[in-house]
Amino acid sequence: MGTHDLLIKGATIVDGNGSPPTIGDLAVTNGIITHLEPPGNIDGSATRTIQAEGTLVTPGFVDIHTHYDGQATWDSQMLPSSWHGVTTVVMSNCGVGFAPVKPHDRDRLIELMEGVEDIPGTALHEGLDWRWESMDEYLNVLSEKHRDVDIAAQFPHGALRLFVMGERGANGDLATADDIAEMSVLTEQAILAGALGFTSSRTKNHRTLKGAYTPSLRAGHDELVGIAAGLRRAGAGVLQMVSDLDPLEDELDLYRKMLVASGRPLSLSLLQVHRDPEQWKSVIAFIEQINGEGHTMRAQVAARPVGLLIGLQATVNPLMRSATYRSIAGVHGSDFAAIARALSSFEVKLAVLNDLGDDQLRKNVGFDNIFSLGAIPDYEPDPSSSFAARAAVAGIEPMSLAYDEMIAGSGTALLYAPIINYAHGNLDHAAEMIANPFCVAGLSDGGAHVGTICDASFPTTLLAHWGRDRARGVLPIEMLVASQTRKTAATVGLMDRGLLAPGMRADINVIDHSSLQSFAPEIHYDLPANGRRLLQRAQGYRHTFVAGIETYANGEFTGALPGRLVRGARSDPR
Repeated sequence: MGTHDLLIKGATIVDGNGSPPTIGDLAVTNGIITHLEPPGNIDGSATRTIQAEGTLVTPGFVDIHTHYDGQATWDSQMLPSSWHGVTTVVMSNCGVGFAPVKPHDRDRLIELMEGVEDIPGTALHEGLDWRWESMDEYLNVLSEKHRDVDIAAQFPHGALRLFVMGERGANGDLATADDIAEMSVLTEQAILAGALGFTSSRTKNHRTLKGAYTPSLRAGHDELVGIAAGLRRAGAGVLQMVSDLDPLEDELDLYRKMLVASGRPLSLSLLQVHRDPEQWKSVIAFIEQINGEGHTMRAQVAARPVGLLIGLQATVNPLMRSATYRSIAGVHGSDFAAIARALSSFEVKLAVLNDLGDDQLRKNVGFDNIFSLGAIPDYEPDPSSSFAARAAVAGIEPMSLAYDEMIAGSGTALLYAPIINYAHGNLDHAAEMIANPFCVAGLSDGGAHVGTICDASFPTTLLAHWGRDRARGVLPIEMLVASQTRKTAATVGLMDRGLLAPGMRADINVIDHSSLQSFAPEIHYDLPANGRRLLQRAQGYRHTFVAGIETYANGEFTGALPGRLVRGARSDPR
């Protein structure tokens, strides 16, 4: 046996702290980084040595905005996140999750998760065993399973409101003083049990399966401030918010009150919205001001547009409005290759397009903002490559062109519609957000939107597009790595990871940056009850280690499951 468990030699070290890359060697023993030195300066042998010349060695990525709350109870692999260098996921964002819960509210929480995060209810009904009511009990269930990544959970406002207020909470009624007091105590208890923080949603985009607004949408300021006070009593935890920011001044005033009441950090989901493309600048200015006053607030920002995926197998399939299409699909069921062959007939195409008429896709999204995705996705497409622009050049209707592309690849092809964070047809604003010291990488929604969006590959986009490929200008690789590692870990209080330094957890990526890229998402039917989800692979990740144990080698699962539940307020999560 060697002196060290693992020795990585000659790599370009990007340590996660924002420091410029250096060439060095790194040693690991018992899941901890023990040495980080210039080449040749680490004494002793190793059980395993990796010659890493020409690669980037980074901390494992810490993804603080995911929705694996259900999947984590039945699955050991947190795909697709773990294919993209992620070694820690934080879930229960946006105020949705599965604890606390009373038995008669279980279906409500499934409907809320299905509506807000597009996770099939059939999969949740079959996959969840509901061996919990309290947050502590839910965490105990999560702690029983080993995984390919570490996981951490937060305390969701939607579930809390239902638990305390019942039907009144579901209907969005204002909480009474007694309601607020009980929610505050339960939040304190949840943080002390190990929830990393409290999360809430104040956006009309979040609705239940039945179309009702999320229970937390109209919660009063006094309710959220009272809940925030529970974190102060616990002396731990963070706050996470998503909001329409309307009216802006009122929402920002709420965050100030929550920061004061809790004494704890707060992070806010921040995207460029098309209805007010410059609003994000006002939010950033507020965040800079509030940090100057001694509070800790961060914006979670995205590496690319939030893009809707459109296709025969996706949730959004515009051909479903055609009676001709539905009759063909009725014959062939889930055999999309057969459906695509039937649709390839010129006569059938004419019939389908005639059925669609003034199609809803044109009305709701617009073909000037829909693009081909391709085998290697372009997440900053030029407006000249839109379906509208290409169809104009060809002298045909955009829907005719989209039809042809949707039936390509045996019906597996996907179209891409960047619906948020792309108001000006480029990502110049995202560059400013990513570079801002008060912004961190987030919003991947790993585990959610499984039929409409696949953004769990944000970390790969961050390093490949922003660190190498972007024609409009790249960003320093050390900044990008820090945004997805040390900064994200610090945002949620996980100070033992996200940094390559002696004494830190050995969560490590060895990356061939020159070949790093994501492939197009694909539909798989591998959730419980044969539920559908989008998965997206990547290449370029040579080795991924969790606590010093290799979980993925060249994109393939090694079978190792060193990942555990991380509890926030407890010093020893195991």
